[in-house]
Amino acid sequence: MSTTPKIAIIGAGPAGLTLGAILQKNSVPFTIFDSDASPNERNQGGTLDLHPQGGQAALKEAGLWEEFTKFARPESDVLKVVKNDGEVLWDGNTIDKREVPEDEKFANRPEIDRSALKEILLTAVKPEAIQWDKHLAEAVAGEGGKYDLHFADGTVEKDFDLIVGADGAWSKIRKLLTDKLPEYSGISLIECWSYDVAKKNPWMSEYVGAGSCYSFGEGRTIQIQRLGDGSIRAYACLRKPESFLKECGIDWTDAESAKKQYVKEYFDDCGADLKRVILESNDHFVTRVLYQLPVGFTWESRPGVTLIGDAAHLMTPFGGVGVNAAMMDSLLLAQELIKFVQSGEGKLADVVKQYETDMFPRGEMFARKTMDGMKKHFSAGGSEHLAGRLLAHFPRKS
Repeated sequence: MSTTPKIAIIGAGPAGLTLGAILQKNSVPFTIFDSDASPNERNQGGTLDLHPQGGQAALKEAGLWEEFTKFARPESDVLKVVKNDGEVLWDGNTIDKREVPEDEKFANRPEIDRSALKEILLTAVKPEAIQWDKHLAEAVAGEGGKYDLHFADGTVEKDFDLIVGADGAWSKIRKLLTDKLPEYSGISLIECWSYDVAKKNPWMSEYVGAGSCYSFGEGRTIQIQRLGDGSIRAYACLRKPESFLKECGIDWTDAESAKKQYVKEYFDDCGADLKRVILESNDHFVTRVLYQLPVGFTWESRPGVTLIGDAAHLMTPFGGVGVNAAMMDSLLLAQELIKFVQSGEGKLADVVKQYETDMFPRGEMFARKTMDGMKKHFSAGGSEHLAGRLLAHFPRKS
């Protein structure tokens, strides 16, 4: 009897595509189902850094390292830290940097746009292995320990031996394992974009620098990212009740007026340059409410079902580990599945349980790091704390 399971991956984000890419490289079949109508239906978000033991290791396992180096930006692994009042405490753009040998350029945590990462992963998965525009209604346990997928368009895909939920914060697959839903993190924010900044607004390009610019303070942060496409994204975040954005009295349908009111009411005493970045980033505007799963979230293992990425351990971005954690999940689950298929030994249920046994403490570790990061980011002296750490490790230019 064949030990090759019929695998469904729900979600074509970084976690789902990474799992698919590694499985495909090792000739393990699968099908990815995603609710988006096409690969580029939604904006993929800002930039992120991939860690050597996280996202980088997963891309190497998928045979995508060379592609990654074409799009990664080692030069953007640099920070600028500013007090809420505008005082620059640290500017990594000005420190002395030794000439880095070619083979060491990607040894740390190079930045890559989320859109570029998705394109790299898509090149490694055969188009026929992904079904787009498939809105999952529910997953149902069938006969013989198998599962059926019921979609909003009325279609049903039957008899899967393993369903992997890579379907994000509000995962439908998680419902097969637990009733637990994400909780409000305490943080709400506005996100503002500015395109082609070097040409359209050279001042902003110079002020932000080559990488990220952070300003942390009691109950609020401003975080600014440079992307590889020449744009900048700015996030003005507040520790507020979950209903804040709906009940604060700001009309979010008028972006320009809303930003002015938001900055005036909640960031008026911040440095003029920090406020200027928010107010002059006029190309796109969105409000966000951030959710998370509890630190130490687990579930009782169930044969034929498991979770990866945000579906398994949703975190806020304040630890900088979310995508790396997701890609590590995918790497380690893929390795377990490949061993199972190639050896022809053991039980699929044991593969799932072993993956979860290894993943739970790692997910808890990342979640604790994120909670600690969020606490520091939104505390008085948050900028000073980060700048002090940087000053202890890097020399300033004389």
